[in-house]
Amino acid sequence: MAGVSHSAEITLVLVHGGFVDGSGWEGVYRILKKDGYSVTIVQNPTISLADDVAATKRIVHAHNGPVLLVGHSYGGAVITEAGNDPQVAGLVYIAAFAPDKGESVSTLIKDPPPGAPVPPILPPQDGYLFLDKAKFPASFAADVDEEKAAFMADSQVPWGVEALSGTISEPAWKTKPSWYLVTTDDKMIPPPAQRFMSKRAGSTVVEVAGSHAIYVSQPNAVAALIETAVKGVKMAAN
Repeated sequence: MAGVSHSAEITLVLVHGGFVDGSGWEGVYRILKKDGYSVTIVQNPTISLADDVAATKRIVHAHNGPVLLVGHSYGGAVITEAGNDPQVAGLVYIAAFAPDKGESVSTLIKDPPPGAPVPPILPPQDGYLFLDKAKFPASFAADVDEEKAAFMADSQVPWGVEALSGTISEPAWKTKPSWYLVTTDDKMIPPPAQRFMSKRAGSTVVEVAGSHAIYVSQPNAVAALIETAVKGVKMAAN
């Protein structure tokens, strides 16, 4: 693991997805901080993609040097757009959407492959989505401690329909290096869809057996890929 002097120059900015908030990154955050990295966590309102991109850019601009953006799930769409900022040196996708130009989360999920698990998303209420609380643990957080998964289900952040339909103007992965962690037991974004998006983005890919909430259940695996990405960005810069 990297020490302080090796990692001080790049700030890591962690971006959460839909239905959750930034606190789920705590395990990953602790590992990265212990290894000497500067880490900031974005709290996205998840009301619209434009607002979430703006929230992420505010955090990017709060730092002077280069930033590595890490996005989980819908957070991948956020970093795909926000990553065009010149301060962003690279992108890390954790079981995340990596849309192309003109795509949105809505377009990526509208035709699920036959046999793919269907996330238990309830009908919209006032323009916002929730996951069925009873089905949340099995679909989103199957390998998370039972008590924590129940807490995640009961503390859901309403996900704006507008956020799902926000389209990408230009995908940052076309011009920035990217890394992708595929979760092979994912019941929210099917692993074949993750492999398709990561291949299209030209990402460096690792596959881990884990649920959609791997950033909570297996923070070591997630932190390891982020640290690999930092080294990759630094090598490219030298």
